[in-house]
Amino acid sequence: MKRSLKKGRAGRIALAVLAVLLLAAAGALAFAGNYLFRFALDPQGGGMFSGYEPDAWELTGKRAWFAENSQDRWLTSHDGLALHALYLPQKTESRKYAVICHGYGGIPQDMGGFASHFYDMGYHVLAPAARCHERSEGRYAGMGWPERRDMVAWVDAIVEQDPQAEIVLFGVSMGGATVMMTAGEADLSPNVKCIIEDCGYTSVWDEFAGQLEEMFGLPTFPVLDAASLVARVRAGWAFREASAAEQVRKTSLPILFIHGEEDDFVPYWMLDVVYDACPSPGKERLSVPGAGHGKASSVDPELYWSTVEDFLAKHMD
Repeated sequence: MKRSLKKGRAGRIALAVLAVLLLAAAGALAFAGNYLFRFALDPQGGGMFSGYEPDAWELTGKRAWFAENSQDRWLTSHDGLALHALYLPQKTESRKYAVICHGYGGIPQDMGGFASHFYDMGYHVLAPAARCHERSEGRYAGMGWPERRDMVAWVDAIVEQDPQAEIVLFGVSMGGATVMMTAGEADLSPNVKCIIEDCGYTSVWDEFAGQLEEMFGLPTFPVLDAASLVARVRAGWAFREASAAEQVRKTSLPILFIHGEEDDFVPYWMLDVVYDACPSPGKERLSVPGAGHGKASSVDPELYWSTVEDFLAKHMD
């Protein structure tokens, strides 16, 4: 009888210890997931790591020129956020518009070099600030996923102003992922004629998985799963669903995919994934040897812009 009571007491103690260990593990995992979420997406919580060098976006030192010559534009998003953009109109009549998207942690002015090129080609240029960036409202960075709906709204605003508008969507890094994610939206206006993406990632999950290993030496499971769950609860979306590769599967729009072969932030292999996923007969790709992340246009500007101009000539007239 005493032996039976001792065994029962020992079993209860073991279960209690196991419960404590499980609770501790769950608490540690919740802490790690919340930390990673805040680190990646929550600037008010002290996060948003830097993934680019501002000079890499500027190309020809046109940042100040773009800021000084552009106009403010505002839009209210479907969920009530005030979104800001810079707009540079042509001085002569034109039906061509370029909507250009900056990278993670950037601002529209960073796209001054790209804006200059499109402007010189006769395009009106609109450069939106992603939510939670520059003057655009938003609690968390969206990595292109909620921004895909904002892009649809910016396009609709252009078409409302000019029903005959012909529009190209262009983006670098997070901006590249944003325009690819936008491509798969069923209600994207037919006024969008083509898309150009430069070094966009396949999905938020893939990008964060690589950074988790690179920066912290941690496996994706279970830390990234926990962070994705936090994102679902706090931001309304999960990392796996935010997939540029899945979105481009849904479009027939011509897309020019660009990537630097020495990119180790958004790895070069991602180019193959998004290119192969896209069923568009008008798709093209450009690999730039020696170019790191976001630097394809500055490493070989002649190749870069001649390819862009040839692509636009096929689809924008």
